[in-house]
Amino acid sequence: MRHRNKGRKLGRSPSHQRALLRALATALILTERDAELADNQPKVKGRIITTLQKAKEVRPLVERCITIARRALPQQLAADQLEPATARRSEDWQKWRKSPQWLEWNRAVAPVLAARRRVLQLLGNKQAMRLVFEDLAPRFADRNGGYTRVLKLAKPRLGDAGPRAILEFVGVRDRVRQTKAQKPKFDEPVAAPAAGAPAAEPAPAAAPPTEQ
Repeated sequence: MRHRNKGRKLGRSPSHQRALLRALATALILTERDAELADNQPKVKGRIITTLQKAKEVRPLVERCITIARRALPQQLAADQLEPATARRSEDWQKWRKSPQWLEWNRAVAPVLAARRRVLQLLGNKQAMRLVFEDLAPRFADRNGGYTRVLKLAKPRLGDAGPRAILEFVGVRDRVRQTKAQKPKFDEPVAAPAAGAPAAEPAPAAAPPTEQ
């Protein structure tokens, strides 16, 4: 029995499991790169295709990284307001670096730095970590969880007939629920005459046209 052993083993050792999930999460996040900067451009942005079991296992890891980045957004905004607009290593920047304002900025940016280190520890890729904080976290700032979805494919994998699935970010190819068409409204039925009232005389038939 597998009491208190949560998750799928996927036929691998624990270290191999972590490496596999980390690679799949990084692959999904790196599909959000710009096409000009990406060496290996994906067919569809924000989507990968893998087996159904792997997709279900890697989904919590991706959502955990995005949640950590989302919680650090207020601290990042506060730190951006304290940071000067001058170029780095310039004279003005050197003066600000030695001023008390730098200590305030340092205290404001400390939680963001800790969050970035935590996501880097989970993913193991600096470029993927930057995409999580710069692109994905602002995109899902108003969404409390549920950043990805798993769609099962009908065609299995060639070779072992393993069930395949799509793992993608929500918000791009969402289904729009169509409203049902309104039922047609018919004319109101004519009210029946009251009891004892004389029946209405039928209208006279129109006379046939005369020949000329």
